[in-house]
Amino acid sequence: NISGALPSDVLFPDFGESLRQDFVRETELFFDSIIREGRGVSELLTADFTFLNERLAKHYGVAGVYGSDFRRVRLGGPNRRGLLGQGSILTVTSYAHRTSPVLRGHWVLKNLLGTPPPPPPPDVPSLEDNTVDASLPVRQRLAVHRENRSCARCHNPMDPIGFAFENFDAVGQWRTRESGQPVDATGRLPDGTRYDGVAGLEEGLLKRPELFVRTLTEKLLVFALGRGIEPSDAPAVRKIVRGAAEENYRFSAIILQIVASNPFTMRMTKSQNIP
Repeated sequence: NISGALPSDVLFPDFGESLRQDFVRETELFFDSIIREGRGVSELLTADFTFLNERLAKHYGVAGVYGSDFRRVRLGGPNRRGLLGQGSILTVTSYAHRTSPVLRGHWVLKNLLGTPPPPPPPDVPSLEDNTVDASLPVRQRLAVHRENRSCARCHNPMDPIGFAFENFDAVGQWRTRESGQPVDATGRLPDGTRYDGVAGLEEGLLKRPELFVRTLTEKLLVFALGRGIEPSDAPAVRKIVRGAAEENYRFSAIILQIVASNPFTMRMTKSQNIP
């Protein structure tokens, strides 16, 4: 979805089509390396390296990278580790003029934990339509938004996760202040685990790695089967996750478990019987 992201030219004048393509290339190279190097899927969240060229390194504030070619770069700290520190994801989960803890929290719940919140009621006003002072940091504006009980139903699980990303602006650059105030990146997971910043969020997510692995398994199974996941697939998903755990959740182990699973082998058998 990065092709549809349109950050404000006024607020983010350095963002352009070249940087957009750099975002895509970074994520593609990173994901490819996890697969080809036989790494555990947890490194999608914790890997201490990424792939940068000079333009993207400058955007991230990483020194010592020159030229237009991408190369593997070891990261000096925890804030850019894995997918959650990459500009592609941070930009598609933002609005044109500001970050969105709501979109970012929803992305984590849906794509990493497999527990998306319910859709909002049709009569709930957007944050932009509220009378809350627009100069306030987004955290404070959302706090007022959640005072509406209808809003709180969806926002209570999303917002505390999305706040972990607030040190990243709408195009993925690091910041320490918002609206003249220090950024507050503290939050909590649905199970009550509290953390500070995206590095703390990653640690919290991986306290129960099987949740992330289950969600990833279901998404891979959709591609393998050519259909959505059904309740009858649940035993197979659990078996795949248990089998992959014995090999430290390596990406290749999950794939091998999928191709040996009943839903996949039954699909192959049926396809072979089609005239």
